[in-house]
Amino acid sequence: MNLTTSGSVARRAAIAVALSAMCVSVGLAVSADQTTTRGGTQSYDLAALLKAGKLRAVNREATPQAERAGAVRLDERAGNGVLWVDGTDFAEGTVELDVRGRDVLQQSFLGVAFHRTSDEAYEVVYLRPFNFRATDPARHQHAVQYASVPDFDWPRLRQEFPEEFENPVDAAVEPTGWVPLKVVVTPKSVQIYVGTGSAMALEVRKLGSASRGMIGLWVGNGSNGDFANLRVTPAK
Repeated sequence: MNLTTSGSVARRAAIAVALSAMCVSVGLAVSADQTTTRGGTQSYDLAALLKAGKLRAVNREATPQAERAGAVRLDERAGNGVLWVDGTDFAEGTVELDVRGRDVLQQSFLGVAFHRTSDEAYEVVYLRPFNFRATDPARHQHAVQYASVPDFDWPRLRQEFPEEFENPVDAAVEPTGWVPLKVVVTPKSVQIYVGTGSAMALEVRKLGSASRGMIGLWVGNGSNGDFANLRVTPAK
């Protein structure tokens, strides 16, 4: 090796060390699958994870969402579908993401699943964008939903605990736009924020016995959906 090549290698090594130290100093870590950690919050590049085989689809096909970097789309099929994020093991804290559905009656249910015990058993918070601005009071009331499937899915909750586990959202939230969704999970409650405002859309008692598990991107029967900007902040 000549001196010029040796010097270049040394400079590259020095730069790598400096960048590594910089990441540590600001609390930022970057993994090979484009997952970053800053200040305790884990952020996920969903398109990169999909390409790396780190997302597992159940009853759906996932593809990159062409209009937004880092986003993915789940296609429309009968039955519920989930795109599980491999490696996640969420217990308590905050899950945030952006979702985009449709303003089509009974054809847009989408949100986030967590505390997975199997592909059919988990908790879920989801939106019904077609009800965001509904003039019918009953439909307007059913814009955001919390459930724990399969034991406490929405039909049972609506029959046995009417209006407890679903609520309206701010009418300013655009039914066909990208909607910020934030879910705060504690051992006894689930708090849900929809849109950019600071007002809570729904607070409910936690159902189900699972205390931790995988996170997934969720769509309901006959629905597709776009997802981006997933962030997870564990409780301290």
